[in-house]
Amino acid sequence: MIMRPGQQLLLPANPVFIWLSLVMALLANMVLNMGLFGRAAWVPDLLAVVLVFWSVHQPLRVGVGAAFFFGLAMDVHQGSLLGQHALAYTVLGFGAIAMHRRLLWFAVPQQALQVLPLFVAANVLQWLVRMAAGDPFPGIENFLSPAIEALLWPLVTVLLLAPQRRAPDPDDNRPI
Repeated sequence: MIMRPGQQLLLPANPVFIWLSLVMALLANMVLNMGLFGRAAWVPDLLAVVLVFWSVHQPLRVGVGAAFFFGLAMDVHQGSLLGQHALAYTVLGFGAIAMHRRLLWFAVPQQALQVLPLFVAANVLQWLVRMAAGDPFPGIENFLSPAIEALLWPLVTVLLLAPQRRAPDPDDNRPI
């Protein structure tokens, strides 16, 4: 892959760090859903953001199967319709893997705009599943969550790529 000027060469991602970050995002989701906010419509799905991030940056390690597993874990935790999050996360993982080569050519703020439709599609898919099961329409305020998830994309990118960044080498004689 041809690198853009000024783009930093990254170290390989540690698989332990990848899976630890996914488990930590799952735990953060669980805490947010149980804590002060409950299941507020504006609370972002941190696990969805981290799943999309790793599906974009490491599609061979984190894919549709991992998304399905973590979706089932969220379904069990929330006591929601079994498969609701699993379906949404699987669609998220598939969409992220399908666009990962194109997405990495954009700068991080443009990447946030590119992943916004993925987050909206996942939330709409969850609403459709709930409405098919007999729940009423959840309301228009539920569109806040995908917007907040897209706004979190640059922060998640900085945090999860930090262990892979090389220290700048001051030696001018070496090209890499």
